[in-house]
Amino acid sequence: MSDIRIAYSLGEYQSSVNHALDEMRKDNIIERIWAKDYTLWKPTPDEITNRLGWLDAPEETLDKIEYLRKVLKPFTGGGTKDVVLFGMGGSSLAAEVFGKIFGPHTGYPQLQVLDTTDPAFILKVSQSLDLEKTLFVVSSKSGTTMEITSLFQYFYNLTLKKLGSSTGSHFIFITDEGSPMEKIAEKLSLYHTFLNNPHIGGRYSALSFPGIIPATIIGVNVEKLLQKAIDAAQTEKTQLISKILNTSGAYLGAVLGTLARMGRDKLTFIMPPRWKSFGDWLEQLIAESTGKDRKGILPVLNEPTFDTAVYGRNRVFVFFQDKQENNSPKIDALTKAGHPVITIKINDDYDLGSQMFIWEMATALAAYFLNVNPFDQPNVEATKNHARRIIAQYREKKKLPQNKAILTTDQCDVYGNSNSLTVADTLKYFLNQAAVNDYVCLQVFLSPSPEIDKALTKLRKAIGEKYHLPVTWGYGPRYLHSTGQLHKGDSGNGLFIQLTADERIDVDIPDQIGKDDSSLAFGVLKTAQAQGDWQALLDAGRRIIRLHCKKDAAAGLNNFASNL
Repeated sequence: MSDIRIAYSLGEYQSSVNHALDEMRKDNIIERIWAKDYTLWKPTPDEITNRLGWLDAPEETLDKIEYLRKVLKPFTGGGTKDVVLFGMGGSSLAAEVFGKIFGPHTGYPQLQVLDTTDPAFILKVSQSLDLEKTLFVVSSKSGTTMEITSLFQYFYNLTLKKLGSSTGSHFIFITDEGSPMEKIAEKLSLYHTFLNNPHIGGRYSALSFPGIIPATIIGVNVEKLLQKAIDAAQTEKTQLISKILNTSGAYLGAVLGTLARMGRDKLTFIMPPRWKSFGDWLEQLIAESTGKDRKGILPVLNEPTFDTAVYGRNRVFVFFQDKQENNSPKIDALTKAGHPVITIKINDDYDLGSQMFIWEMATALAAYFLNVNPFDQPNVEATKNHARRIIAQYREKKKLPQNKAILTTDQCDVYGNSNSLTVADTLKYFLNQAAVNDYVCLQVFLSPSPEIDKALTKLRKAIGEKYHLPVTWGYGPRYLHSTGQLHKGDSGNGLFIQLTADERIDVDIPDQIGKDDSSLAFGVLKTAQAQGDWQALLDAGRRIIRLHCKKDAAAGLNNFASNL
């Protein structure tokens, strides 16, 4: 039986939501989604009929737990210290959620997710590992994602030099049947290849192998987690014979879709600190599913605290409350100011299972109300194509293409359009272009660190307070697999500030498994991805500026914030 508790304070929007719920009942929307009727979203089945396996994933995966435990037993008895997962977007975010929220249980390894091409971060991880006590999990639906294959080749070769013929026993793959990874695993005699249901898209795969295998390895009670999801799914199904329950994903989807159609499309999450990583998972699910065809719902995470007057009339607030959180004063203030507020009560961390299913359902139905296909990502390839072109040029000429800076200072170089004479004035000129429904996105191609995180928070607060705009951010290339689709597919409301820096060190990517020859390094790949997204955003008519930090990047960000 489900113990989900969701409360809505929708004010003037409640009548419109009620109308949407009536529409859902009249058109048998819930029956049709469980019947996997692709015409809910589009008249053709492309990238819909082969993406609805998530509806059955909790039960299907639960039936396979005994098999998973048997195969993974060698890594859960205390001999394995670390499990390192290579993945991007849907292949990594659910695993990261489980790793950060549940943490390692006694006698189980600790999980670290690598979803970056930052050379300093990769080197730091590689130097921290005892390879004899490390399991590598390579997770890729397609088996061709460049970041993932590059990380695999680097760490496989590193392990091969240390462990020799036993290297394969330290690697497992999670992929789809027929992907190139299947053949690689067979050729290298890797420990095991898990083939996920091919009818599940990456961002909807949390409750299937990409999420549940890492959770199993670190000792999570995956039966309890999946049972929570099954109970939530059963709640959704009971609506076939009763009213639409306000604890369901169907009701939540009607709310989100209706509010977005009425201009409330900046979905602002307030999470307990322990659940922060769940926000990252939600961000990809919602942004990549809805951000297309000049529409989209923008998730806003971990925002600095503002006075209520800062928030525009494009906001919806979602509070996740555990037993320690008391957000009542904030909720009351926002409700009085006329903002829609959704409050979700958390009983314990295993509520992740039910919440993941609820939000998958809600996102799919919000997309129905927006008339977009939640299962494709039509604009993602643009950045990849530009990055491939830049990499090919680098391999031929041994250097990356260089754009001309519009402003050069001791602190940074500025790229974009402006005649301003200082960095501060250039930023102000850029941000003054903002209209009422716009947002700012910081695209951070810097080496991740607590100092950078803190400086970004300061910059977000400075921009938000002065311009009354939502400010989102993400490390590159990670964000490309999360919000990148929305950035290029929505109605063009974003102002993008790309933050880059020279790499202090670099790490070669082996061209082939088992050989040291290299024609590309991680730092070069990272730069090509930044340049590729820059060009893709320009091609899409987006507003973008780049600040290339020359010295201490964190100090530079703090300076930008202070001078706004």
